[in-house]
Amino acid sequence: VKSEGPKLVPFFKATCVYFVLWLPTSSPSWFSALIKCLPIFCLWVFLLAHGINFLVSHRSASRILAGLIFSAVGDAFLIWQEQGYFIHGLLMFAITHILYSSAFGMKPLDLKAGLLMGVVSSSCYAFLYSYLSGPFTYLVAVYIALIGFMGWRAVAGVQLCNDLWTWTKLSACVGAMLFMVSDLTVALNKFCFPVPYSRFIIMATYYAAQMLIALSAVETRDEEDFRKRS
Repeated sequence: VKSEGPKLVPFFKATCVYFVLWLPTSSPSWFSALIKCLPIFCLWVFLLAHGINFLVSHRSASRILAGLIFSAVGDAFLIWQEQGYFIHGLLMFAITHILYSSAFGMKPLDLKAGLLMGVVSSSCYAFLYSYLSGPFTYLVAVYIALIGFMGWRAVAGVQLCNDLWTWTKLSACVGAMLFMVSDLTVALNKFCFPVPYSRFIIMATYYAAQMLIALSAVETRDEEDFRKRS
């Protein structure tokens, strides 16, 4: 992790730029879209800096990079969500969660973690259901199922009880949980009631989640290289 820290400096700077400028959401523009997406662009560069061969030979890393690309497109759509592009952003992030789930893999299965995540996801949807109408009744259900599945795959990989966890998997797990917090805050603020400091909560947890998930891909490379040398 320490060796990767300097490569994340542009991401931290771009994140600071976003929070310092704090452009008003009431006046969407391509400049505000750029400022919002800039930290995610930096994570693209962070992964690409490890080489194309690394991304090609490590499918999980390439899928995380693809997820970051769809995330940036989703971020841009959400800048204009009041102009009718919220569903477009929702679709982009749904694809992101599918890609991240694929990157985390299906082993170990850990049905207990799956059951727990299913209960959490179902409870969230049950709370939101009465506030939803029209196509959002179904779209939000599908989205929650996808992000819940992504969370399950991230949690299942940690294996704390078996003492088999790694910093890679822990990073992915924490990142997935923060992503769920961010998206739940979005849903509550948009469909239910105004959440105090919602924008700060949404973006702080979102950027942290994306950074941790990107970092987990790089640590996977380090662990695999170590095993090969051993």
